[in-house]
Amino acid sequence: MSTSTTPPGPQAHPEPADPATLSAIPSPGGTEPEVPRYAPQWLQLREPADAAARAHELLDPLRIRLANRSGRATDLVVHDLGCGTGSMGRWLAPLVDGAQHWILHDRDPYLLHFATVGAPKAAADGSRVTVTTQRGDIGRLTTDALAGASLVTASALLDVLTADEMETFAAACVGAGCPALLTLSVVGRVELTPAHPMDQEIADAFNAHQRRGGLLGPDAVREACEVFGRLGANVLVQSSPWRLGAEQAELTAEWLRGWVGAAVDQRPELAERAETYLQDRLADCAAGRVGVVVHHSDILVLPRPAGGAG
Repeated sequence: MSTSTTPPGPQAHPEPADPATLSAIPSPGGTEPEVPRYAPQWLQLREPADAAARAHELLDPLRIRLANRSGRATDLVVHDLGCGTGSMGRWLAPLVDGAQHWILHDRDPYLLHFATVGAPKAAADGSRVTVTTQRGDIGRLTTDALAGASLVTASALLDVLTADEMETFAAACVGAGCPALLTLSVVGRVELTPAHPMDQEIADAFNAHQRRGGLLGPDAVREACEVFGRLGANVLVQSSPWRLGAEQAELTAEWLRGWVGAAVDQRPELAERAETYLQDRLADCAAGRVGVVVHHSDILVLPRPAGGAG
């Protein structure tokens, strides 16, 4: 899972005791990549907002596709990419019928440990849910790695891919005939109430920060639709905004710190004015006077089943 909705910097943590990990998706050159670490506390804080935001309208077409898949007498096999602490599985597994096996992918063994411990136990109909984990570079995902997959999922991931990585990812899913549910990609729009004169300036700097180094950032949804469509997949898109009010003051405050921090990282000349802006916003947040809508989109990709099977 990316932290692109609010981008606090990587956090250092000690290694967990004996995390369950498998080596599957290769690292470039066979070497061990530098592992980014994101605070599990942040991922836990945003999990309820993520669950409330995800587009339930995409679940019915997904259920229909899964119910009609070839090999449906066997367990659903779900690859959750950039799983973080496993919030996607905790949200989706109880909403889908049938026994499920989730393969949780992340580069960070610390997060994989949390995802394994907190994994869901039962599907919507009470069937069992099991998990294993795999470490590796999602940007090098291949069709072979998805052999036998029933579904690919990811949350807040597309916007931290490059255009080349998006092409690789889409080709792997379409080549495997595997549907993909890709949630909570930022689209570059934020609404704050009450309005402030610096809102748009901060938003523009943040969006530029999201595109640094060739990352897709707020262009990811458009790019994904184009790439998957070009490969012959049917693509359904629904909005999935975070709506944060007084009840989510702690999350809003952390989001503000990350949002403003990324903007200043992109445009250091904003630092002095941005600090005043942030302190004013945090004070209003603590008083329950700030409302935030962070716009995202969810995508359901339905490629032709591999081999033309139904």
